[in-house]
Amino acid sequence: QVQLVESGGGLVQAGASLRLSCAASGRTLSAFVMGWFRQAPGKEREFVAVIRWTTGNVYYEDSIKGRFTISRDTANNTNYLQMNSLKPEDTAVYYCAASNRLRVDISRLINDYDYDYWGQGTQVTVSS
Repeated sequence: QVQLVESGGGLVQAGASLRLSCAASGRTLSAFVMGWFRQAPGKEREFVAVIRWTTGNVYYEDSIKGRFTISRDTANNTNYLQMNSLKPEDTAVYYCAASNRLRVDISRLINDYDYDYWGQGTQVTVSS
C-alpha cells in the first residue's frame, strides 16, 4: 500500500506559478512510476505528467510542455509538479498517482486505469 498526499494548490492569477507536492508513505517509491492528473469541472480526468522514480525519466502531456516540470526528491519520498505561466484553462483538481507498471514505457502510462494508488487531490484555480 502507498498513501499519497498532495499539497500546494491555491488561487492564483494567470501567469503565476505554483508548486504542487505529493508526499508518499507506506512503501519505497522505487517500486512505482509517479504521475499527475487533473480534472476540470465537467470534464474527465486527464494525464499531465509522469516520472519514473528510479531513473528520473519524465513524460508530459503536450499542452503543458515547457510550462510544467515534474521532479522527485528521493530522500523525502516526495514528487513535485512545478507549474509556471499558469492559464485559466489549467484550473482543475490535481491528483498524484502511483503505478506499479514498471516494465511499461512511461509514455504509455497516460490513462488513469494504469495507476493503482491516488491522492485526494488539490485544487488549483487560475483567474484571468
